[in-house]
Parts: sequence; C-alpha cells; structure tokens
Amino acid sequence: MSSNPPEAQSQQKPKLLDQVRSAIRTRHYSVRTEEACVQWIKRLILFHNKRHPKDMGTPEINAFLSHLAVNTNVAASTRNQALCAILFLYKQVPDQDPGRLEGIITAKKPTRVPVGFAVEEVQAILVRLQGTVWLPGSTVSDL
Repeated sequence: MSSNPPEAQSQQKPKLLDQVRSAIRTRHYSVRTEEACVQWIKRLILFHNKRHPKDMGTPEINAFLSHLAVNTNVAASTRNQALCAILFLYKQVPDQDPGRLEGIITAKKPTRVPVGFAVEEVQAILVRLQGTVWLPGSTVSDL
C-alpha cells in the first residue's frame, strides 16, 4: 500500500523513461526503436553516475559519445544511434532543456574502398588465360 494519498499520486509526473516511452509511442515508432532509445538514455545516465539528463549538456553528451568510440570501440552508426536517442530525449520530452546543444560530435562513417580488381590487374589476368577459360575471359570488354 502506498503512503501517498490518491490525489498526490495522480498529480506526480511520470518518471523520465516513462515520459520517453510515451513520447515514442505517441509518434508511433516501433517497439524496437523504443527499446533502443530507452537503453541509450539509461546508458547515458549510468555513465554520468545517475545524474539526471536535465543537469547535463553538450560536454556530458560528448564525453559519453567519446567513451563509446574510444573505450567500447562501437561503430559510427551505433554512436549515431545513441546520439539520436539522446537528442530525442532533449527535443521531444518536456522539461528536458539543457540549453543549446551545439558542438555535439557526430561520428563519421569510414569511406569504403570498393573491392575489385584494378584495370591493370584484370589485363594481367587476361594475358595469362589459355585454353577453354580464355573464351569467357576474353568477353570482358572496355579495358
């Protein structure tokens, strides 16, 4: 049995993560999105020794994202997912204004080099083809 009278219980604001869940459900996001968002917000709070997000700002967010990059070695897309969850908290949940969120470091995805042969490598292979494999290999054009 709760010690608070029913009137006081109905006037209490929902807990932070319940507010986040409500904001996500209002926007009809998927359950998986909700789970991921709540998990990243919990990790941010725990990383800063259970400080409330309204007491944090850009330096704390950057410290958390840097921790993800350096200490946990997560991919750029994972860090960006964490950042999106944190920004959702600050932009969509009432009473969570940390001030201006400027200078937040976003992760850059590494450029991918296409895997394949260079023109010179293909030409070197084609020169060495003989016999029955020569015909399919000789159909490679534009070299």
